[in-house]
Amino acid sequence: MDIVPIPADTYKLGFIGAGKMAESIARGAVRSGVIPASRIFTASHTNSSRRDAFQSFGVSLLPSNDDVVRESNVVIFSVKPQVVKDVVVKLKPLLTKNKLLVSVAAGVKLNDLQEWAGHNRFIRVMPNTPAAVGEAASVMSLGGAATEEDANLIATLFGSIGKIWKADEKYFDAVTGLSGSGPAYVYLAIEALADGGVAAGLPRDLSLKLASQTVLGAASMVTSTGKHPGQLKDDVTSPGGTTIAGVHELENGGFRGTLMNAVVAAAKRSRELA
Repeated sequence: MDIVPIPADTYKLGFIGAGKMAESIARGAVRSGVIPASRIFTASHTNSSRRDAFQSFGVSLLPSNDDVVRESNVVIFSVKPQVVKDVVVKLKPLLTKNKLLVSVAAGVKLNDLQEWAGHNRFIRVMPNTPAAVGEAASVMSLGGAATEEDANLIATLFGSIGKIWKADEKYFDAVTGLSGSGPAYVYLAIEALADGGVAAGLPRDLSLKLASQTVLGAASMVTSTGKHPGQLKDDVTSPGGTTIAGVHELENGGFRGTLMNAVVAAAKRSRELA
C-alpha cells in the first residue's frame, strides 16, 4: 500500500499519554505556531491536574485513546516504557499506514514498536527534560517506512521545544547516557559551583544565580561561536591566574574522567534495561 503523505499544514496531532513530556511538546508546538491547539488531542485523564494542564492552552480532550487515534494523522506515544507494548497492541487495529506513529518512550526499540503496531511508519525520538523550557536536545531515528517528509514534519515539531538531530538507532543508548541523563549531571555541577561560591563567602541566593547563569552562558558560547570547548577554556586561563588554579584542582579531582565515566555508565545501564 502506498504511503499517504501527512499534510504538514493541516495535520492533526494526538498524544497517547498526557504526562509532562507530552505537555512540553504540545505547549512548545502551540507557542511556536507549529500547530494550533485546536488540532491537538489527548484522552481525558483520570488525574484532574493533567486534564487541566492540557485544557489550559486549548488542547481537546477526547473520551478515549481510540478516539485520539481516529482523529489524528500523527500519533505520539508518550507513556511509560513498561506499558507502551500493551497500549500499542490495544490500538493496533486503528494504527493504519496513513498515520505517522512516534514514540518518546525511553529504551523501547523501533523493531518492537513496529511489530506491535503492525507496520513500520514509525519514528523514535529521544528528547530530554529541558523540553519543558524549550531547550530540549532530541535525537530521532526513522522506521522502515517513515519518509523524509515524515522526518521533516517531526523535526519541525520537536524543533519547537529545542534542537533535534537524526541518528541511527544504534546510538540511542549513548544518547541516553549523554543528553538523556546529562541534565542531572549539570544540575549537580551547578549545585557544586554554588556551594563553592558559598564556601568562598557569597550569599547562597547570589551564588546559585551566578552558577546557573555561568553554565548557561558557557553553553551558549560553545553553541554560538563554534569554537572547541578546549579553545574557549584556554581563552579564559591566563598564565599563573585564578582560572588555571581552579582548572588544576578539577584535573586533580578527575573531573573530566568522572563525567566521561558517568555517560558510559548511564549508556551501559540503558542497554541493560533494554
